Amino acid sequence: MRASTSPLQALTPFQSLIARRWRPEWICQSCQHRARRQPGQRQSRNLSTPSNLATEKPYYTTTPIFYVNAAPHLGHMYTMILTDVLKRWQVLKGRQAILCTGTDEHGLKIQQASAKAAAQPKEFCDRGAATFQELAGKIDISNDIFIRTTDQRHRDGVQYAWQMLEEKAWIYESKHEGWYSISDETFYPQGQVQLIVDPETGWKKMVSVETGKEVEWTSERNYHFKLSAFQDKLLEFFKSNPDFIVPKTRMEEVVREVSAGLEDLSVSRPVERLQWGIRVPTDESQTIYVWLDALLNYATAAGYPFTPGSESSSGWPTDVHVVGKDIVRFHCVYWPAFLMALNLPLPKQVLTHAHWTLGRQKMAKSTGNVVNPFFALERFGIDPLRWYLIQEGGISDDADYDNRFVIEKYKKSLQGGLGNLASRIMRGKGWDVRRAVKRYAHPDSGEHPPISDESDADGRRQYGRIRAHPPKIEAHMRDLHPNRALKGIMSSISDFNGYLQKKSPWTLATQLQELAADMTGQHIHEAMKAGHGPEELEADIDRTIYMGAETLRLAGIMLQAFIPTSAKRLLDMLGVDEGKRGWEWCEVGKDDGYGVPSVELGRGHQGVLFPSLTSDF
Repeated sequence: MRASTSPLQALTPFQSLIARRWRPEWICQSCQHRARRQPGQRQSRNLSTPSNLATEKPYYTTTPIFYVNAAPHLGHMYTMILTDVLKRWQVLKGRQAILCTGTDEHGLKIQQASAKAAAQPKEFCDRGAATFQELAGKIDISNDIFIRTTDQRHRDGVQYAWQMLEEKAWIYESKHEGWYSISDETFYPQGQVQLIVDPETGWKKMVSVETGKEVEWTSERNYHFKLSAFQDKLLEFFKSNPDFIVPKTRMEEVVREVSAGLEDLSVSRPVERLQWGIRVPTDESQTIYVWLDALLNYATAAGYPFTPGSESSSGWPTDVHVVGKDIVRFHCVYWPAFLMALNLPLPKQVLTHAHWTLGRQKMAKSTGNVVNPFFALERFGIDPLRWYLIQEGGISDDADYDNRFVIEKYKKSLQGGLGNLASRIMRGKGWDVRRAVKRYAHPDSGEHPPISDESDADGRRQYGRIRAHPPKIEAHMRDLHPNRALKGIMSSISDFNGYLQKKSPWTLATQLQELAADMTGQHIHEAMKAGHGPEELEADIDRTIYMGAETLRLAGIMLQAFIPTSAKRLLDMLGVDEGKRGWEWCEVGKDDGYGVPSVELGRGHQGVLFPSLTSDF
């Protein structure tokens, strides 16, 4: 169940806790004086929590909040799925986890887009937010919170934060001049803009070097945040936390940028230019800068303003922010500085991913060069797209999308790889998976002889690779590289398909059947003398089938974070008990109770792992 605008009584106990964390602590503007925290001012809270929540901080991960000025595209879907994989992996490992996503609904872009659509801004935002909520539901992301910056709880939290920054003297009023991008909602210094010639019109215009978006010279009086005062603190933080930004190349870029010097940041806009936003609580003539407003969503969603000592119960601080590489500065420079100024703990890591391109050109709502995620889902289904986007998507480098690539990869890796191996093991003739599992699983060391004792050199090497696989995948996930983790899982499937072909258990099964049909016993006697009697053949078959079944079982457990529906189907086909699908069972030999399918193989929706796509084009 997702926590959005549903009544608290409709939420799970944990989601209700998250929703109740927020309480405004500032005195509203109508009271005509500045907010001051007074003893006993906080309202009473229901802080009862499930016992397991009190022992460990929940894992808290977030997507960026998405602008509602246009419909979502494939890039938004990718970010959501990437974040969902990180959360599901933690849940797989038995940790309580929270995923927050939502929509950014303030700023000049929204104001202009709603006017163009002849709609009131709130009405325009409601429609946009509903579309992103629909997308989150269709791709089955397990978000606990869907925050909107037009929510009253968020607005109050932002105004409270502003007043704290003012009281600490981190905000001052001054005249501001500079190059402003409406599209990027930010000012750029002179060194970050350039003059270009528009290839379509031939007109000269100034654009941002980083984003290519047009900028205009603006002069106005507004409020500034003392970003320059945090240069040394940021650099010291980066030095002490070298893995703060993933991948490392973007960490290096941010360090270079901050080392080059920081200018104070304009954090408000005159109301006559920007009406649609959160007003400065002590100055009705100014609207709070959209990025200060937006970044604070991660805190307000987790319950900011916090009751001292209770922050961690709702997940704070963030374990991982997942963002696109185009908003690194905001999340890795501005956001840490805001948090330092508010004396709040900083995020543990920021995963910055590359972009999806279409025809080698960046997807962008402004140009229309996008893939409609709803159309893609209708063509391919949830899990094929989840699998494709995570495995082929880029963390360091951009990836190009093409429908033909989705079909090609699906047929080769999912149908021809994972689906084929599951079918060969579970529907093969001449062996019994349950018998093989009972013979070679060893949940208690010594209860059954380790399979490696009876295998040949190739078998021992293969068994060793299977045993070593889960820790390798966990290392990739710990390093925030889900793409490498998924490729590793699929590599194990491909690897065992090759081993299975070499071992050819079906040939051994035929030999076993021939020996069983020998009425004279002559062939059996000769085979036994040569060490290839019925018992030896059966054991050889069982060793291969067991290793194949274990490869599938371990893959199925780990794939629950990536393709949850298909992973469940695979584990059902193997007959893995639902109580034995957590990370603690992701170890070779630990489960000796599976091997009898809980679904009818080859029939119906649950009996086919990867059916044919509805549209091959």
